[in-house]
Amino acid sequence: MKKTGYREIVRFFDNECSEDERQAIIRWVNESDEHARLFFAWEEIYFLGKQNDRDEKLSLQKAERKLEYFIEAEKNKHLVKTRRLYRLFKYAAVVAVLLVVSVFSFNYWSSSPQEKWLSVVTGSQETKDIVLSDGSRVWLNENSVLKYPENFSTAEREVKVEGEAYFEVNKDRHRPFTVYNDAMSVQVLGTKFNFKASPSCRIAEASLIEGEIKVKGNKDEGSITLVPGQRVELNTVTGRMNVRESNTALDAVWHDNLIPFKNANIFSIAETLETLYKVDIILSPDIDGTETYSGVLRKKESVGDVLEILQNTLHICYEIRQNTIFLSQKK
Repeated sequence: MKKTGYREIVRFFDNECSEDERQAIIRWVNESDEHARLFFAWEEIYFLGKQNDRDEKLSLQKAERKLEYFIEAEKNKHLVKTRRLYRLFKYAAVVAVLLVVSVFSFNYWSSSPQEKWLSVVTGSQETKDIVLSDGSRVWLNENSVLKYPENFSTAEREVKVEGEAYFEVNKDRHRPFTVYNDAMSVQVLGTKFNFKASPSCRIAEASLIEGEIKVKGNKDEGSITLVPGQRVELNTVTGRMNVRESNTALDAVWHDNLIPFKNANIFSIAETLETLYKVDIILSPDIDGTETYSGVLRKKESVGDVLEILQNTLHICYEIRQNTIFLSQKK
């Protein structure tokens, strides 16, 4: 991108930029440490401004309500006295606003660890592994953003994701862990799950591998508690929320490149490989569907490398023609 300034960063955080502009900003951030420092500094200014605006409006509203009540109660009294008191409350409202802003700014810039937020941004074909202050781990997939506090508060643990991330959350019953996005939020005590949602995607989803999570739509679409092996999909256009049974561990293969199989026959293995490698697999009618395989395979560069490992265990032969694979029983 030719020029990246604070205005472009504001549009980025307000989700007003196009996908091309978003990618350009991510590339710009990853170009140098100086760009990364600028990005985080602008982010702090952006969110500080948001907080200040919110606090200022609340203080003014409270002061105005008090003023209106007082004038109504005193409307039959001497006009001069009312005007004097009006001016008094007007100045008090201004002082209150300045006090709130000053206190907030002091607390913020004194770097209270519970108020300092950090950001991690990934570009194309880039993933990152982040350890949070409570020991929980997050793997951030490509073209994604993770925002999290440097230190969690004593009451809760919250992070925000735009894109896709895999979580391994440490248990803490006194501090629930929440992952949120513009589309939905996921509440958890301790578990492993995959979360995927971004402004450019019509479907937001969460897949549970271990533990228990509660998924809630942010626009009153409803909420659902998942058990391992379930994936919830929220259509952000129609507002429909669906739950599906699936091998949810496969949704998180990207974070460690490990493919888990448990008592899997050739039919379920073929379906898994079709999903991961975007290929078509045709099974011979004579293939033995009773043999099973249990274990974890590392995802290879090509599907042929995986089949090379499996062929001796499952006694199969394979042949690859363009993007189609033919499996048959080994004689």
